[in-house]
Amino acid sequence: MSPSLNQAGRWLTTGRGMETELFSDSGEPDLTGLLKRFFGYESFRPLQEEVIRDSLAGHDTFVLMPTGGGKSLCYQLPALVKGGLTIVVSPLIALMKDQVDALHEAGVSATFLNSTLGAAEARRRLAGLYNGEYRLLYVAPERLMQPEMLERLAEWQPGLIAIDEAHCISEWGHDFRPEYRQIAELRGRFPETPLMALTATATERVRADIVSQLKLREPRRYVASFNRANLMYRVIPRNQPLRQVLDVARRHDGESGIVYCGTRAGTERLANRLTDQGIRAVPYHAGLDAGTRAKNQEAFIRDEVQVVCATIAFGMGIDKPDVRFVIHHDLPKNIEGYYQETGRAGRDGLPADCVLLFNASDVAKQIGFIEEKTDEHERTVARQLLQQMVHFAETSDCRRRSLLHYFSEAFTDKNCGACDNCLDPKETFDGTEAAQKFLACLYRIREKSGFGFGLNHVVEVLTGADTEAIRKWGHDQVSTHGIGDGFGRDEWKAIGRELMRLGYARLTPGRMSVVELTQEGSDWLRSKEPLKLTRPVVAKPKSRERRPRSERAGEIQCDEMLFERLREMRQELASGRGVPAYMIFGDVALREMARDCPATMASFGLISGVGEKKKAEYGKIFISEIAAYLDEKG
Repeated sequence: MSPSLNQAGRWLTTGRGMETELFSDSGEPDLTGLLKRFFGYESFRPLQEEVIRDSLAGHDTFVLMPTGGGKSLCYQLPALVKGGLTIVVSPLIALMKDQVDALHEAGVSATFLNSTLGAAEARRRLAGLYNGEYRLLYVAPERLMQPEMLERLAEWQPGLIAIDEAHCISEWGHDFRPEYRQIAELRGRFPETPLMALTATATERVRADIVSQLKLREPRRYVASFNRANLMYRVIPRNQPLRQVLDVARRHDGESGIVYCGTRAGTERLANRLTDQGIRAVPYHAGLDAGTRAKNQEAFIRDEVQVVCATIAFGMGIDKPDVRFVIHHDLPKNIEGYYQETGRAGRDGLPADCVLLFNASDVAKQIGFIEEKTDEHERTVARQLLQQMVHFAETSDCRRRSLLHYFSEAFTDKNCGACDNCLDPKETFDGTEAAQKFLACLYRIREKSGFGFGLNHVVEVLTGADTEAIRKWGHDQVSTHGIGDGFGRDEWKAIGRELMRLGYARLTPGRMSVVELTQEGSDWLRSKEPLKLTRPVVAKPKSRERRPRSERAGEIQCDEMLFERLREMRQELASGRGVPAYMIFGDVALREMARDCPATMASFGLISGVGEKKKAEYGKIFISEIAAYLDEKG
C-alpha cells in the first residue's frame, strides 16, 4: 500500500496495516517521530528541522548544504506532511532512480517520469499520480516545463516544488544548464506553492543569482558549514602514482573509491593497470558511449567494482554514501572542483580519505591548457583559480582551514586532527638566503631585459641553464645566473610559488605568465629580515609517507569480523532485490549492529537508519545472523 492521508488528515497510512500519527497533541507536526519511523534517525542534522518547518509554514527557502549534509530530507520529510504532491526537479536520470528506490526501501511512495520509461509504464505512473498514490514526483526540468506536463501539474496542485542542484540555473555556477532557466516560470503558474532551492556549492554571487532567477519571495536562507569533519585531507608528492593509488585502495580493501584523472586516456590506462593488480576498476569519461558510462556507473554503485577512474564528468548525481576514498591523480583546476569531488567521499558520515598526488609538473601542464584559451579574461580568472589550488597543495597550514577560508568560513581550531599538515607538520627552514636569491634574480632579469619572464625561465637562470632564450636575452651575463646551488628546479619553483603567496612576487595578468617583484618584495630585500619558508615537497624514489593514526570524526568502533559478515549478507539481499547495497542499510547501521549486537526487535529498532519498514522487513534476518556469529565465536 502506498502512503496516504486518512480523511481527517491526521494519520498517514504506510502499508502493512501501520499508521503513523502526523501531529502531536499540540497540533504541531511530529517531525522527529516521522524521521525515526521512515528514515530510522533519532535526530536531525544541523539546519534540517529549521528548513522543514519553514517549508511547512509556506515560506520559500534557499538551502546550501555540502555534499553529505542531508539536503534531500529537507523536502522528503515535508512531503509526508504536506497536502498535495511534492515535485522534485532533478537534472539526472540516475539520481532520480536512486532516490526513488531509496524512498521505496524506507516505505515512502515516490516515482519519477523520464525517458527511460516505456509508454505503458509512463501511463501507469500518471494514473497513480492522478489517484494520489504518490507523495513525491521526480522530474527533469525540460520534461516538467512541457505544456502538457504543466497542465497536469495544475490539476495535481503541488504542495511544494523543490529544485535540486539549483546552481545549474546560474551562468556563474560551475555546472550551468540552460534548461534550468525555464523553471522560473513556475512562480507565475503556482504563486501560492512554496519553492525550495537546494545546492551543495555556491559562491555569494551564485546564491544571489539563484534567488533572483527563481523569483523566490523573501526566502528563508540556510547555509550550513562547509566543514566535512569526517574527511581526512592529504597531499603527497606524486612518485610512482600506480603504487600510491594501489596503497590507498588496498588500505581500503573491499571499500569503494574514486580516482579522478586529468585526461580520458588516463582514466582508461589507470583502470586497466589497477585491474591487472587485482583491484576491480572501470573508467568513466565523456568520451565513452552513454551505454558504457551507465554500465560502469551502475557497476560501481552496486559494488560490482571497487574503483571508478574518472574525469570530472563523474560528479553531480553520484549519490553513493559509502565511498571511503577519493584520490586526485592529477592536480584539479580549482578549489571548488576539488571540494566537490572530495565531497563524494564519506557521505554517510563515517571516516573517508581524500588524497591529492601532487607534482610540480602539474602546474606547468595546467598553465599550458590555460594559455590555449582565447579569451583574456577567462585566462586571467583561470590563472587565479589555479594559483589558489596550488597554494592549497603546497601550504603548510591546516588544509581544512584553507578550504573553509575559500568559502568565507572561519576555522579557528589550531589543529583539525584530520589533515597531513596538522598530524605531520611540514618542515620549515631559514629561507632568507633562498628568498634573496630568487627575488634578486627577478630584479636582475628585468633590469637586463626591461621586462619580466615566466617562472620556468627564472628558475633556469637561477640553476645556471644554457638555453637559447637565456643566451638571446643575455641572462647568462647577469649576476644571479647559476647562484641557485642547493636546490633543484622543482624546489626552486616551489620556493617561487611560496614567495608569491607571501606577496613578495606576483604573476602579472596577460597572455604570458610573467613573475614580477612586488613593492613588498623590494622592501623586504632592503630590510634583510629573516624569513622562514616551508621545505619544498619533492617526490623522492621509494618515499613512504607517514601514516598517523588517531581517532577520527564519525568513527564507529565495532567487531570488524561481524561487520564484514553483515556486509556480505547485505550484498546478497541487495542483489536479490536488484538495488544497491547501501539502500538496504548503510555502513553506519551495520557498524552499530556489529557494536551493539541487538538481540530483539526492540533493540534492533534503535539502530541508526532502521525505520519501521526496514525493521519489519530485515530485523529477524540480521538478528539471526548476529546471534549465529556470537554462537560461533563462543
